[in-house]
Amino acid sequence: MNGQKRVKVINDFLRKYWVHYVIGIVFLVLTTYVQNLAPKLLGMIIDELRLENIQKQQILLYLGMMVAVAVVAFITRYIWRYFIIGNSRNLECYLRERLFQHFQTLPVQFYHQRKTGDLLAYAINDISAVRMSFGPGMAHIVNAIGMCTVSILSMAQSVNFRLTILSLLPIPIIIFLMIKIGGLVRKRFKIVQENFAAISDRVQENISGIRVIKSYVQEKEEVQKFDELNEKMRESNIKMVKISSLLSPMIELCFGMSFMISLIYGSSMVKNGVITLGDFVAFNGYLTMIIKPVASIGRVINIIQKGIASFKRLGEIFQVRSDITDELSDGSLTNINGDIEIRDLTFKYPDTEEAVLKNINIKIGKGKTLGIIGKTGSGKTTLVNLLLRLYNVERGKILIDGRDIMYYPLKVLRENIGYVPQDNFLFSATIKENIHFFKDAYSDEEIEASTKLSCIYDNIMDFTHGFNTMVGERGTNLSGGQKQRISIARAIIKNPAVLILDDALSAVDTKTEEKIINHFKNILNGKTGIIIAHRISAIKHADEIIVMDHGEILERGNHKELLNKKGLYFDIYEEQFREEMRKKVDNEAS
Repeated sequence: MNGQKRVKVINDFLRKYWVHYVIGIVFLVLTTYVQNLAPKLLGMIIDELRLENIQKQQILLYLGMMVAVAVVAFITRYIWRYFIIGNSRNLECYLRERLFQHFQTLPVQFYHQRKTGDLLAYAINDISAVRMSFGPGMAHIVNAIGMCTVSILSMAQSVNFRLTILSLLPIPIIIFLMIKIGGLVRKRFKIVQENFAAISDRVQENISGIRVIKSYVQEKEEVQKFDELNEKMRESNIKMVKISSLLSPMIELCFGMSFMISLIYGSSMVKNGVITLGDFVAFNGYLTMIIKPVASIGRVINIIQKGIASFKRLGEIFQVRSDITDELSDGSLTNINGDIEIRDLTFKYPDTEEAVLKNINIKIGKGKTLGIIGKTGSGKTTLVNLLLRLYNVERGKILIDGRDIMYYPLKVLRENIGYVPQDNFLFSATIKENIHFFKDAYSDEEIEASTKLSCIYDNIMDFTHGFNTMVGERGTNLSGGQKQRISIARAIIKNPAVLILDDALSAVDTKTEEKIINHFKNILNGKTGIIIAHRISAIKHADEIIVMDHGEILERGNHKELLNKKGLYFDIYEEQFREEMRKKVDNEAS
């Protein structure tokens, strides 16, 4: 992501919330000014106490002024913290929302190349680091600059210019250390974030695959792998802390030199009558006030450097742009009838050389059903992905209702296609929410009807809470067949012009499969259907069946025609028929 694009993300936020920062900075500067009155008042009290005729009323007035300074400083500090620190939380929320919105626009290929743990690190740690930079980091920098400026001016004007210059000689050393150590912190923090991403990904994978891990008794091995990642995380954090921890002690050492100069040279000036004892106390009070903000700058440098490293990482994500766009879409196209034609389609996945689809020609009229069968890796799912425009194809290769698929807005195209993928994904929500997909457009009657058509209604009614039964993460507390049928209900309720089942009946038994297929005759009435399956029983009623192998269509025709050809389809049929007969005999024997 170039600098302009990175800055634009922040500019958009500042345009909305800049007033908050302005108010916060104004009150922060006011706090700094008020706090710097305290050393001067203390010096005036000490000079008053040294007089022979002590004015009690005058001392009480000074004390009252010091209390007033503390109260005003409290109020102003609360206000600036509310606006600046609070605004950094707005920024955190804004960035996380923008990042999530950006994730929704990215193509499927992006998620194939990036690990989930890494993406979680962007959304949590990196955004938090940026928030710290624009909240506490900004506040401490403004406070430090203001405090140092006002204190130094007060020291020079109200006390002694030469004493001020001599006492601040170590400051250039402090600035050099901040710049040098800050750069090292930024580099090492980037490594920490990468290791955090690796740990997040490992935890996420283990939680998702816990059944497999336990089935293969791999708990010990997984713990060892995690320990290795955890150790790398620890080492990277230690390396960063070793560097960042140097800054504060070095700053304190330099200020120790400043106090030594102040005590040696300042005390001689008091002795010689150049400055009063009150001025000397006030001077050291100002010097003490400088220490805290300058020392905090050391910590802030660490915060800022971490923020810069995280902002650059976020910039890499915001730079990614989807090539699946509505650039050629026609806004007047608002629905689909269902006529699909594929012409001489050859397709390669991005960054690969071998074509996964070769010279594909298919024509499916509205109201017709196409069955697709073939070995794993033959290109069946890829064909469906292209119909959904999860990947781009050459213009003129896929037509819907006689128009190039590129002319259809993505929203229109996908809303008119009901798709049940082979890896049925359910959200951690109720069964009802998974079916209507968090939309309130469907009535309870429509939801029940869709579950009856997908033959899952009776199973749902057997649950204690029925449709309000919570589904575990990814549907872990449901069987494979139940997940498939809930996914089918989710597609049916859309009432789409095109309904696609991608091996969506593989986990159901043959009797349930037969019921669902019979229901599909009514569901697909007037609609276009595409059924991908490994079992011939799921597609034998289709109007046309194509047999795919290695990305090519080897055979086509209806069930009877393909059996008469005695080709690959016939071989698959005989193999499955023999398997079914063997199971039947085994069941009867038992």
